[in-house]
Amino acid sequence: MRKIVLLPRETIRFAIEIVEKRHLIYELTKRDYKSRYMGSVLGFFWSVAQPIAFMSIMWFVFTFGLKGGKLAGDVPFIAYMFTAQIAWAYFSDSLNSSTNVILEYSFLVKKMNFRLGILPIVKLLSSLINHIVLLMFVCLVLVFNGYRPDIYWLQFFYYLFCIILFSLGLSWITCAMNVFWKDIGYIISIFLQFGFWLTPIFWQISALPQEFQKYVYMNPMYYVINGYRNCFIYHRPFWNDDLLSIIQFWLVTVVVLFVGMFVFKRLRPHFADVI
Repeated sequence: MRKIVLLPRETIRFAIEIVEKRHLIYELTKRDYKSRYMGSVLGFFWSVAQPIAFMSIMWFVFTFGLKGGKLAGDVPFIAYMFTAQIAWAYFSDSLNSSTNVILEYSFLVKKMNFRLGILPIVKLLSSLINHIVLLMFVCLVLVFNGYRPDIYWLQFFYYLFCIILFSLGLSWITCAMNVFWKDIGYIISIFLQFGFWLTPIFWQISALPQEFQKYVYMNPMYYVINGYRNCFIYHRPFWNDDLLSIIQFWLVTVVVLFVGMFVFKRLRPHFADVI
């Protein structure tokens, strides 16, 4: 009970430490991003080529192969899908890369004065670079389809903050557990595959029977991808979202953050015994 009470204090101390070590986090992020494409001739190009190619194939198949065309309200399918896809791509890339981060930086485990909890943040920031580049590409696609930048596009920062906090909580859980159970990485990959197809990225929630829709609403990433669409397509302020959805997302996110912090803190002393 005492440990649970101390969690908010630990959270504040950790937030302060992040600010104090921002230069270290910046250097680690830069190093991590460069190491991803070390030895590759085209380097950075591959970081955005694969997701753009995947999104383009999905657009072609659903627009021409399955005659998706336009959705309700005459929204072009390419705009509907791409705005959601970049949000999911960032979440997926962040969680995948963070799961293995302790093993990847195992040389830091035995340094007692190093806060290992910042390593998932390094992965989140490293993945954020690709996300920003993809976002610029999607913005060009939106402009080409008749959508003009306006004040609502700035709400993107709010929903990006939502992804980062939710991903961080999950990353603390998965990276700590992956040190002891290497199967966690495979489980996360399968989880993300199921999540991609079960989240309304390229289909509408209205296509589901009414009794199943409530389960989609419970998915925290539905709140985020729907928010991306509200920013870039529908131009709706985030405070006009369904109040229940807002409360539900932040309740889940806060719980995941505190559980992630608790799990990481409990397992951290045993990392050196395994690595």
